Amino acid sequence: MGGWLMIAGLGPGAETMITPEVSAALAQATDVVGYVPYVERLAPRPGLMRHGSDNREEIRRAEQALQLAADGHRVVVVSSGDPGVFAMASAVFEALEAGDPAWRSLDIRVLPGISAMLAASARAGAPLGHDFCCINLSDNLKPWALIEKRLCLAAEADFAMAFYNPRSASRPEGFARTLQVLRDACGPERLIIFARAVSTPQESIRVCTLAEAQPEMADMRTLVIVGSSQTRRIERDGESLVYTPRSVS
Repeated sequence: MGGWLMIAGLGPGAETMITPEVSAALAQATDVVGYVPYVERLAPRPGLMRHGSDNREEIRRAEQALQLAADGHRVVVVSSGDPGVFAMASAVFEALEAGDPAWRSLDIRVLPGISAMLAASARAGAPLGHDFCCINLSDNLKPWALIEKRLCLAAEADFAMAFYNPRSASRPEGFARTLQVLRDACGPERLIIFARAVSTPQESIRVCTLAEAQPEMADMRTLVIVGSSQTRRIERDGESLVYTPRSVS
């Protein structure tokens, strides 16, 4: 069998959220390439090489995977969630465009996964039930000024908003600034959801208002969703269900 390259999403954490399509590709793979914690989610087996690397080595990782496939290996590049959402699919295509022209003839496919955004939304109810946008709050690959501009425009358009990478140890001030921008643009009573480690034993879901939100409520395992002006909360049996109606009142 000739080499191929699959770019796969492992879902937000639970094995039950890995799609059958991705499971089938992993069963055929000779090599798995990815960020170390994601590679280690896959059990060792005879005939499988696991290639883990640091989280800031995306292009080098993509180049390694492309070369392995060109050498005849059956390669799966793994990401958490969906590989096309702030993950490895874009990195692989960036490396493909700039790399060895021979790589362009490879069998390359993207296998979708359940994103953290959709898993978090489902746990909370349906906060993304109407128009929404998704923003990566990390300023590693783009300037903070651009993030702030997008936050303001999304608030002006009255989108619900899903935020990836809200707060890390190296940039704790960014999410505090995000919350202030949102309070100024949306008002203090806008609903916000902190969904941490969804589908894992460490899962927690917290619903509050922007006035009540604190930067420390988020970390890099947290997916944050801010509702639109239409988003509502239903209280029942000590928990909140949050949803955004399908139509605008």
